[in-house]
Amino acid sequence: MQKRTDLPNGNSHSNVILNVDGSCPGSTTRAGFGGLLRNYVGFYLSGFSGFIQNSTNILRAELLAIYHGLLQAKETTITDLVCYSLHCINLIKGHPIKFHTYAVLIQDIKELIDDQINVIIYHTLREGNQCAHFLAKFGASSDINLSVHAPPPEGLRSLLRTDAAVTFFSRV
Repeated sequence: MQKRTDLPNGNSHSNVILNVDGSCPGSTTRAGFGGLLRNYVGFYLSGFSGFIQNSTNILRAELLAIYHGLLQAKETTITDLVCYSLHCINLIKGHPIKFHTYAVLIQDIKELIDDQINVIIYHTLREGNQCAHFLAKFGASSDINLSVHAPPPEGLRSLLRTDAAVTFFSRV
């Protein structure tokens, strides 16, 4: 059994938690992104999802999820934030990359991080990111560029309850 470190109490953070994910379902040319903000005890604050037309690039989807999550945190004046992501940690934490396909988006993310007082980004396991994955798939299945979900969409509530119960997943 592996302790879930993406849960608020997994790392003893008192910050707001941002979980993000991207989704590229099947062979269609559509992708989605999603994420949610929770307080340090795991209470759902808000979520978001979005659709990316003519794309199957998971890296782009996850970068857009981080970007929109940071924007949402900034708009709600959240200054202490812990972000959990699957794929983009090295691109964001690393040295500037001038010739990367998503260099502008990566730079925009870095600037949003610099604008906020305390933002920490960590890697998470897929099993610990089920709520964000749900929202990313939700975004990929819609035709809306960006939706903000004040109450959680139907279907997400059971995953939120599982997270609140501090469910552990084995990693084999």
